[in-house]
Amino acid sequence: MFELPQPFFLNALAAGAALAIVAAPLGCIIVWRRMAYVGETLAQSSLLGVALGLSLGIDLTLAVVIAAVATAAILIGFGRQKLLALDSVLGLMHHAALALGVVAIAVLKGPSIDLMSYLFGDVFAVTTIDLLWVYIGGAVILALTLQLWRPLVRLSLHEDLATAEGIHPSIPRAIFDILLAITIAVAMKIVGILLVMAFLIVPAVAARPLATTPERMAIIAAVIGVASVFVGLGLSLYTDAPGGPSIVLAMCAAAILSLLVMGRRAG
Repeated sequence: MFELPQPFFLNALAAGAALAIVAAPLGCIIVWRRMAYVGETLAQSSLLGVALGLSLGIDLTLAVVIAAVATAAILIGFGRQKLLALDSVLGLMHHAALALGVVAIAVLKGPSIDLMSYLFGDVFAVTTIDLLWVYIGGAVILALTLQLWRPLVRLSLHEDLATAEGIHPSIPRAIFDILLAITIAVAMKIVGILLVMAFLIVPAVAARPLATTPERMAIIAAVIGVASVFVGLGLSLYTDAPGGPSIVLAMCAAAILSLLVMGRRAG
């Protein structure tokens, strides 16, 4: 007899699918700009947000958003200095944020903290409040991304030409970095701090060989992301594997298949 899915599974599907749609165009920009290390630095700062939320007793997603946006603002400021290369600054902040976050959580007083749930996510523990964060925050992020889509694409593909056409590079990039920080903060509950960038990047990597225009790449990435959420969560229920890593594994399988198939056709 057919059984209806449990509410926790429906919540996980709803959150994961919506987030995959929001993450798709952001992931494409990340791939074009080759800024995965920036995203990883923002992701590591999420652990500081967790410590902030636990110490102040505020909503963890809000605390992570604050920490990620603050880190994005710091990166924007460091990007303007000429003393040290940005990748060196990222290396410093990347490891410092992760180490400081782990230490901060370890020294917190109170009940024991499940660090693994923050590092790898717990998609089946998504609550109604989490869904509100995903849908309301995601709608705002998606709307702003679409508004900035053309200048971001032009800057990513040919910055000198875009600048000559009158597009000021600093403003769209600064807004994009902040949008990326908020997306990472919201996605932390689903795939965790260590895998959140894979959630953004891998569908874009899978879509790139299949697309002929930036818009099609974003759409295909969204479709692959949503499909991977369904496949990954189904795999998780069937094997009792963690939900977030299962979703990322499905995304990686789609990317490998895409690269192999299109590589053979090109050959």
